[in-house]
Amino acid sequence: MIENKNILVTGGAGFIGSNLSEYLLKHNNTVTCLDNFITGKRSNIEPFLNDPNFKFIEGDIRNSEDCKKAVQGVEIILHQAALGSVPRSIENPVLSNEINIMGMLNMLNVAKECGVKRFVYAASSSTYGDSKELPKVEDHIGKPLSPYAVSKYVNELHAQNFGELYGLETIGLRYFNVFGRRQDPDGAYAAVIPKFVKQFINGEQITINGDGTISRDFTYIDNVIQANVLAATTKNSEAYNQVFNVAYGKNNNLNTLYETIRELLSRFKPDVRMAKPNHGPNRKGDIEHSLASIEKAKNLLGYNPQFNLRNGLENAIDWYWKNLK
Repeated sequence: MIENKNILVTGGAGFIGSNLSEYLLKHNNTVTCLDNFITGKRSNIEPFLNDPNFKFIEGDIRNSEDCKKAVQGVEIILHQAALGSVPRSIENPVLSNEINIMGMLNMLNVAKECGVKRFVYAASSSTYGDSKELPKVEDHIGKPLSPYAVSKYVNELHAQNFGELYGLETIGLRYFNVFGRRQDPDGAYAAVIPKFVKQFINGEQITINGDGTISRDFTYIDNVIQANVLAATTKNSEAYNQVFNVAYGKNNNLNTLYETIRELLSRFKPDVRMAKPNHGPNRKGDIEHSLASIEKAKNLLGYNPQFNLRNGLENAIDWYWKNLK
């Protein structure tokens, strides 16, 4: 548990950032949210705007002055701000670089200048690139397959450098396919789970990339919150300037994902039981299989994920049914 801390959440109006903010406020922390609404949504933070312990700054991590303003009085930074999506980075590699690398570097530098000691940041499983090894172990990575993956790996290098040179306690969390409440189902870069759920609700036929055997270690949002809290509060110096896989530790393919969503959603919408998917081409820049080893996070952080794919989907689908209809 984390209580009575002054915490900055960058990207706090996004999917993961808003869930972190909600959790932190419930546990009596003071939360500053920095977001520019490129991908974040004002609706995600509207429930917190009247909370005296919540402060919102509309700003950009590419702007050092915005970063300095957000960091004033902060003890811990949870850096979630980024321009996500492999396909988006392939279409616009320059923007991906500016936000993900220069924005991260700005935040690290401001944290150093303002005396913030703990800097927890969102890394990515895309860093494993073309590595065929399963499960994915933190020290064994391959060649990045997209500008997004390159940017997230460079972030890890910068964080490690700041830890070694300036004494900043950095901890990177390599997220594996996070899903859950508030994840945006709309747009060209929507993640697969909210996109499938919305299409089922709307009665649309779903297209699965490839033959459906591509697999991912889908990670429910509450597991991610747990990892961030542990990283923000750990006193284990062996964890500093390290990166950790944040996942459940079991992979499921897209066909299984489709069938599980269809089954769980049929509680509310019985006609989806008859739905059949379409199969399209594989997506450029995607890896074939992803499965995390979470032993390092268990050993050094005490990470113990509570939600597997099915448990998480039950909660997520309940939320989407209430909010998407």
